[in-house]
Amino acid sequence: MPAASVPLKRADGSAIRVLVVDDENSLTDLLKMALRYEGWEIRTADTGRKALDVAREFRPDAIVLDIMLPDIDGLSVLHRLRQQGDDVPVLFLTAKDALDDRIAGLTAGGDDYVTKPFSLEELVARLRALIRRSTLTGVTDGPVITVGDLTLDEDSHEVMRGGTPIELTATEFELLRFLMRNPRRVLSKAQILDRVWSYDFEGRASVVEIYISYLRKKIDAGRPPMIHTVRGAGYMLKAAETTP
Repeated sequence: MPAASVPLKRADGSAIRVLVVDDENSLTDLLKMALRYEGWEIRTADTGRKALDVAREFRPDAIVLDIMLPDIDGLSVLHRLRQQGDDVPVLFLTAKDALDDRIAGLTAGGDDYVTKPFSLEELVARLRALIRRSTLTGVTDGPVITVGDLTLDEDSHEVMRGGTPIELTATEFELLRFLMRNPRRVLSKAQILDRVWSYDFEGRASVVEIYISYLRKKIDAGRPPMIHTVRGAGYMLKAAETTP
């Protein structure tokens, strides 16, 4: 089954939450329909102030935000969100095909933009990419992720277990990073395919089994295991149990 047909979900398996902000009711209705088809939970707002209220209550995983709104503009909405410490990914909508508008939006802390008119397929693809790149799957206080005696440096791509360096391929590194950003969470093969391989990867779940096997040989060989199979559900990484 192509990975494009796999619903993108939160790491805990719940539905992605998206807030759509635009004062054109016909457009928000269209976006609601398209994004709900992805299996996502959608809320809408037609003013900047309402968007801020809904964002506080709804806690979206991504926001589709029109720059031109009837009260405060989208850039001001984003500025207030960032001031509140909210780093939710934002995809701007703009009717102006002007480079200055796009640069202003991204400089203000936005993540991407589409210019009206746009294709729904393009908007959904960009939104999926934003959600994947976000900290939705885990938060770290820097480039180094640590689980038990296993560390992964996202900047240098160095991996160590118990102080011993471990050499990984690029795909093995991405798989391990996803597992380490979700410690003690069961991740299904579909979730792993959707996150580690791009949504246009026409592979099968067996590729996940193969790469999990590769990782185990490098991470767990001769050591207490950290990567566990949860039958019928997926895989989980957790700190190895130590013998007192």
